[in-house]
Amino acid sequence: MGHTSVEYEAKILDIDPDPLIAQIQNNGGVEIGKRTQRRYVYDIDPNDQSRWIRLRDTGDDATLAIKEIDTDAIGGTRETEVTVSDIDTTNVLLSKLGYRPKAYQENHRHSFILNGACLEIDSWPLIPPYLEIEADTREDVVDIAKLLGYDETQLTGQNTTKIYAHYGIDLATITDLRFPENA
Repeated sequence: MGHTSVEYEAKILDIDPDPLIAQIQNNGGVEIGKRTQRRYVYDIDPNDQSRWIRLRDTGDDATLAIKEIDTDAIGGTRETEVTVSDIDTTNVLLSKLGYRPKAYQENHRHSFILNGACLEIDSWPLIPPYLEIEADTREDVVDIAKLLGYDETQLTGQNTTKIYAHYGIDLATITDLRFPENA
């Protein structure tokens, strides 16, 4: 069953994973696991970069989502998502509807639960790792960040494209983003 929700999440860039993992665990965080995620990204309208389709294999399941960004603030993104049975077949189905992926992307994700919040240490090719905090409210996101020693000013709601731009990389020019060992 699909659903639409507001995402209360924020990212902290340029993290050092090992000390951060220790801090998460020292505060009672529980490790959920590590996995490699694969995704296809499709434009809904090439002239509107605030909305796109994401087809993702998380390593546990596959989902099809429409992401819509209103602002870069915490809570500024809406996601309508449904579970699909097979990423490759869904990609074929989307192509039959006229959608062509503008990019293939992969990242490594190390997941934790801390005080009811989902914490993801994401590693992407070409950029430093970052922490994503997702919780039920904006205040919960800020509280978890503070618990881990981060100030609210260090939080960003920027999407992956804007994070890459922060490092001087135009993600729109990379149609195949994978780690060197998978190239």
